[in-house]
Amino acid sequence: MVTGSTEKTALHPRNRHRGRYDFALLVQVYSPLGRFVRRNAHEDASIDFSDPAAVRALNQALLKQYYAIDDWDIPARFLCPPIPGRADYIHYLADLLTPHHAGNVPEGAGVRVLDIGVGANLIYPLLGQREYGWHFVGADVSTQALENAQQIIKANGLDAAITLRQQKDAAAIFRHVVHDADRFDLTMCNPPFHASQEDAEAGTRRKWHGLARGRQAASKALSDKGKLNFGGQAAELYCEGGEVAFISRMVEESQAISGQCLWFTSLVSREASLPAVYRALKRVPAVQVRTVEMAQGQKKSRFVAWTFMNDRQQQAWCKRRPMETYAGKSPLQE
Repeated sequence: MVTGSTEKTALHPRNRHRGRYDFALLVQVYSPLGRFVRRNAHEDASIDFSDPAAVRALNQALLKQYYAIDDWDIPARFLCPPIPGRADYIHYLADLLTPHHAGNVPEGAGVRVLDIGVGANLIYPLLGQREYGWHFVGADVSTQALENAQQIIKANGLDAAITLRQQKDAAAIFRHVVHDADRFDLTMCNPPFHASQEDAEAGTRRKWHGLARGRQAASKALSDKGKLNFGGQAAELYCEGGEVAFISRMVEESQAISGQCLWFTSLVSREASLPAVYRALKRVPAVQVRTVEMAQGQKKSRFVAWTFMNDRQQQAWCKRRPMETYAGKSPLQE
């Protein structure tokens, strides 16, 4: 049994999941979670985080309780995202937009966000829409992922807030999914960071060892990938050249739509990947580059943001239309 109830003070100040999971409340909200809740060695309520069904049930409860998402699920072998860390990316992205809005985070459907690799779980659009009311466009190469994401959209009445586009060219990122009339305040991406299937499987072994499951359990997990809570489809886990090649291609393509987006961003899993990403951004060249560090417990993560607009151009972009502002309280708390 692995506890999930430690204090998560490293999370963003606006993150709803900084405190302990209230399993009693979560079970009350979503009763199927109850069969997975047990007392751990410290006599705290928790779940076995190596059990994919338990993790999925926890996500369903969290989304229902904190984000009013009543119907959410993913197909077998697709990534089941850790919600606190995903929420952090959204909140730090929101901070990127504050300088030209009197220190407030802009909210409402006037803010448009493009999620590259939206996945079957649709997690970033769900969190961003519920926290800030933003409009999302989600793009993915997988027909199955998009079909599941569309089911989530329809089941929760989000058709006007989230739209989906299929990327039919696996070698492209922004091409074909960004239309001439599109204007995005933000793009975001959780890129595949492994360079091969073997690399991805090695990463799975490390995660299982980190959960103290041992070598035997790690081998069993790899032979039964459909049951991995941190599994994933090939396009979600790896691509030729890993995250450096993917992000470098993203940077190169972003130059062609430099006037259509205020901030381009991507998660960078490995700190060792940063120098290559910075070199790609210098070649473009980007006008401003920022690296935003994040942490979820002992895990460190980050995203890189770049723009082709100077401060004056950013100010003009933000003034192009009236926009509501967010002054520190979540819309769901009002």
